[in-house]
Amino acid sequence: MPRKGLALAAGLALATTAVADEDVHGYWLSEEGTAQIELAPCADDDALTCGRIVWLEDPYDEDGEPLRDTNNDDPELRDREVVGLRIVWDMARDDSRERRWDGGRIYDPENGNTYRARVTLAEGGETLDLRGYVGIAAFGRTSTWTREPSVRALD
Repeated sequence: MPRKGLALAAGLALATTAVADEDVHGYWLSEEGTAQIELAPCADDDALTCGRIVWLEDPYDEDGEPLRDTNNDDPELRDREVVGLRIVWDMARDDSRERRWDGGRIYDPENGNTYRARVTLAEGGETLDLRGYVGIAAFGRTSTWTREPSVRALD
């Protein structure tokens, strides 16, 4: 390959890596390794990021039925299946900070609570820190998620 072609190929590879390092969209394994979440543009506003559960380690209850959103405060929502449930929404890229999305919400189906949330993507793009909090970020908990190459198959 001529030198000009090598330089172009190297430049494209570096540009692709830089974009991947800045892209929060994809599949993420929860810190506990029990759930996989897909982060993608929100259906109603592709400038925002949303996330839904696409895999659970244990997707069925003791009766062999799909897990339901039984802890939801709204009785009308308690019959929703947890797999497929949107748990992250309205995360906007924070242009004042590198690799940060903020202003969104995260829902925890284990306790039925919704929290304010922000996401910080680690350099290299292989992990992200999701901070759920009440009021201000100091009153919250951070969970580290790990990027995965594709959706896991449900058993």
